[in-house]
Amino acid sequence: MDAPREGRDAPTSAGPRAVFDASTDAAAVVDVRGVVIGWTRTAEELLGLPASEIVGDSAARLLAVPGDPGRVAAVAERCRAGMGWSGLVRLRHRDGRGVEVDLRVSASFHLGADECFLISARVQRRQWTAGESFLDGFLTRSPVGMAVMDTELRYVWLNDTLERFGGVPREQRLGRRLSELLPGLQADTLEGLMRKVIETGVPVTDYEYVGWSWADPHRQHAYSTSFFPFVDADNSITGVGYMVLDVTERWNARQLLALVNEAGTRIGTTLDVLRTAQELADFAVPRFADFVVVDLLEPVLSTEGHGAWLPDAGPAPVRPVMRRAGMSSVREGCPEAVARIGDPVDFVPPPHDAHLIVDGDPILIPVLDPSDDLWVTEQPARAASIREFGLHSLISVPMRARNTALGLTTFIRSLNPASFQPDDVLVAQELVARAALCVDNARRYTREHTAAVTLQRSLLPQALTGGTALEVASSYLPADPSGGVGGDWFDVIPLSGARVGLVVGDVVGHGITAAATMGRLRTAVQTLADMELPPDELLAHLDDLVLRLSEEQTDGEAAQSATAFLGATCLYAVYDPVTRRCAMARAGHPPPVVVAPDGQVSFPQPPAGPPLGLGGMAFEAGEIELAENSLLGLYTDGLVAAADRDMEGGMARLGDLLSRRGPDLGTLCSSVVDRLVPVPQPDDIALLLARTHALGAERVVSWDVPVDPAAVADVRALATRQVEVWGFGELAMTTELIVSELVTNAIRYAEPPIRVRLLRDSRLTCEVADASSTAPRLRHARSMDEGGRGLFLVAQLAHRWGARYTADGKIIWAEQEIP
Repeated sequence: MDAPREGRDAPTSAGPRAVFDASTDAAAVVDVRGVVIGWTRTAEELLGLPASEIVGDSAARLLAVPGDPGRVAAVAERCRAGMGWSGLVRLRHRDGRGVEVDLRVSASFHLGADECFLISARVQRRQWTAGESFLDGFLTRSPVGMAVMDTELRYVWLNDTLERFGGVPREQRLGRRLSELLPGLQADTLEGLMRKVIETGVPVTDYEYVGWSWADPHRQHAYSTSFFPFVDADNSITGVGYMVLDVTERWNARQLLALVNEAGTRIGTTLDVLRTAQELADFAVPRFADFVVVDLLEPVLSTEGHGAWLPDAGPAPVRPVMRRAGMSSVREGCPEAVARIGDPVDFVPPPHDAHLIVDGDPILIPVLDPSDDLWVTEQPARAASIREFGLHSLISVPMRARNTALGLTTFIRSLNPASFQPDDVLVAQELVARAALCVDNARRYTREHTAAVTLQRSLLPQALTGGTALEVASSYLPADPSGGVGGDWFDVIPLSGARVGLVVGDVVGHGITAAATMGRLRTAVQTLADMELPPDELLAHLDDLVLRLSEEQTDGEAAQSATAFLGATCLYAVYDPVTRRCAMARAGHPPPVVVAPDGQVSFPQPPAGPPLGLGGMAFEAGEIELAENSLLGLYTDGLVAAADRDMEGGMARLGDLLSRRGPDLGTLCSSVVDRLVPVPQPDDIALLLARTHALGAERVVSWDVPVDPAAVADVRALATRQVEVWGFGELAMTTELIVSELVTNAIRYAEPPIRVRLLRDSRLTCEVADASSTAPRLRHARSMDEGGRGLFLVAQLAHRWGARYTADGKIIWAEQEIP
């Protein structure tokens, strides 16, 4: 090795890899005469001699003991032969102290003309050794419990930690087996594992188990244990050792996580408040407690008002008004309970009051004392139950969600000897918090669902009447069997001239949005029907209305609204009992079913128009004649496609059921729905049945009127006489005035032919038809006007009046109530 040159760096200190890396050794180059000709920086640091003091001098001065010429010559000879040498040598530091080094001499090599040797040295590290007393102290005081068992599984040795874990003194353990000392600690299983280790020689590591010990008899602990064999020189097993660690906290945390995860799947499976409360009680018994009660505030169980007791709703009463919503016990029938499900309760652990539910923290009573004065005074019945059934520990947790007080859940232990601990309060809180959120969701759903059902029922017709023209019955079945909200609707609308309008519609979807859409469409149909529009024109106006409503929405709302409206279908029919003809039009709706008096079933096919909301497409009307006592059925597709989604098959089954004689119309309607839809279906169902009647000639009279003012008196006399013949003499005068005014207006302003018709139905109707399409106008004449009071007078005398247009012109009509 070359001597260090000026400006060339060498290591300045031994780094952390010095023990393993030879590049950190102190090194020197010595020639065959023993003169130092090279000196490294690390050699300088090791012995404190700079190169300037040692290079050129004899290496012998570095030895701490006198040199041995013979040994030096033997080493030199070995190195000249191409083999190195190493050994322990004591060197002298510049300050005089000795330095024990591991010295290595390389094989000789030539540096120029000189034969040289590379000598390296590293400080000899003193290896650490542990004495018997040290090891004994380490094993004895280790935080891990340790023991040695012989091949008969008897204790030979154990440390202090294991003695503390089990609670059994060392002197009582030695020479005895685990199953003899701690029978509640899965001793049989543990001994089985140790026998397996002795038989196979294979260790068992990290076996976890739970059990009781004398050290803490009222609390279950979890332990992690490893077993390993002791082997002697001839590989025979002489015993087994084991190490045990208390992992209760880790175990409890894992169990809590598993418990909470399972609770998330077992609590809140339905949107029912009482069912959710019972699920909480059932889940906690016996996993967590032996007896659980869930008491909810009265408003939570109510569908009126807020449905909950808000913290800012004013001062809480001393005793809350609650009802028992759920309870469960390890004892059959919950004999510990003072109240039953549905009973009113006011229980809060004394000395607390209703403020506990509103803003209080959970209550932990590790040891219940039935003789406590507060319990005896405030809760005497419960104090007696505590004494009788050995209830010994309690946790009460207020149920709150979204800043709303809901009730109180109480967990009690009796058969489980372990008292509740502070850690158990966290478990109870987590369970109650999850259940409280589900209860709050359920009560909100119940309240909103009730409101939606109320809304829909208010939108559907409360009573159907077809007058003397039709006998009607209906059945409605929402997709939600519990009384849900859907978008199907039907209606029966009385029209002028004893006619009746029938309508059935279907809005795709369910819930309050579908119900609101249905309400809009039903109202629109009623309004358009009052305008006496024919079926095809009514659907065209309804289609325009749907388009306009969609355009009024914002972009985001429009998409949703359009989806609802585009999924709406409708069928509108008008039955005239005088002509026994029924005109109808449909917008994407299934055709009606007709059952003739002889039982013959048919499905008239009026032209199929597009669903409502598409726009730009025309609707066409069709007309059929119905024999008296025919059965007309209007329905939604959910009725005929419920069983197997086969529309044609469903229509055939519907016709077959309607053709059967016997029951009255209401019974027939409900039985048909029950037969076709025996189980809940994903679609709403509506069925409207109408049995037709005819208005005979004895109830209808008509006269042609010449275009001559003198004819007014003749027609007036004929009408008065006919009313008296029908037995309505008290209506003769008003009928005379109505006929006079209407006929006079027709002769003056309309076009022939003019015809008068009287109908005796549920009301007395007077109709005057002409060939003009000019609309009549009701106006208020001034005091000096000679005319203009005709229609105003008719409006005052009649129950209602109006006009409708026909293919030949128009009809002005006026109705009077029959006494």
